[in-house]
Amino acid sequence: MKTIIGMAVSLFIVVIVAFVTGAVYFVTETNQAVITQFGKPVGDPVTEAGLHFKAPFIQQVHYFDKRLLDWDGDPNQIPTGDKKYIWVDTTARWKINDALKFLQSVGNERGGHARLDDIINSATRDAVTGHLLVEVIRNSNRVLDTVQDAETIFLAAEALEHIKSGRQGLEARILEKARKLVPQYGIELVDVRVKHINYVQNVRGKVYERMIAERKRAAEEYRSEGRGKSAAIKGRMEKELKSITSEAYKQAQILRGDADAEAITIYAGAYNNDPEFYSFLKTLETYKDTVGAGTTVILTTDSDYFRYLKKID
Repeated sequence: MKTIIGMAVSLFIVVIVAFVTGAVYFVTETNQAVITQFGKPVGDPVTEAGLHFKAPFIQQVHYFDKRLLDWDGDPNQIPTGDKKYIWVDTTARWKINDALKFLQSVGNERGGHARLDDIINSATRDAVTGHLLVEVIRNSNRVLDTVQDAETIFLAAEALEHIKSGRQGLEARILEKARKLVPQYGIELVDVRVKHINYVQNVRGKVYERMIAERKRAAEEYRSEGRGKSAAIKGRMEKELKSITSEAYKQAQILRGDADAEAITIYAGAYNNDPEFYSFLKTLETYKDTVGAGTTVILTTDSDYFRYLKKID
């Protein structure tokens, strides 16, 4: 029992001495380490978490983060391809994928940030100067990309400048160029984003005027398209109205003809049954249509028109 206790005490003392002298060091899941001896790296980077050993006093541990790191640059005034000056503020995410190379080239995260400042700012300047202002500030043809169907097409192709790549294409170009330069420093660049774009004061007014003019042109295209659709609808309406009116007139004439035919048939039947009575009725109708109030009619006594009057007692 005393032997076991003694061994445990001895082991505890050895561990304490190892930590105090620096013979033992600890690497976490989020860290990686590089060992240097008299300022020169020794062996490969240590990336596995746990307890590790090194020579005490003469060797030193340098820890580096394995997680994604943020880089936030300062706004830069850059001219676009059409000579418009803008302020561009970018941000990026990066990580240390080769701790040994990182230590030898930049030393620490502050040195890494300084190197990224040069690389990303240079790539951003090259990308912005190679694009027109509208490509930098606009991400898509959102006014042009209107939902279309077979009958209604709202395309204002000439109203707004067409965007080929937009801000996403700009960011992709910055990332592509910067990624080629950072591996020599043990850095992996994950992505680059344009955080903010602003116009310089003397450009801002002109840009706003241009945006207003573009929107007005787009609105006029939509209005013109709407007027065309309205005229087509009215034309179809008038055509359908004339067709309906013509059909109704045709049906009315058919009904009127049928009614006249039926009336003639009735009159003919009545005439055949009693020709004298029929003649009497027609004569009365003639009196009614020709003789009105204040009308003077001069007839001879043997007139056919007067023969029914002579028979009245």
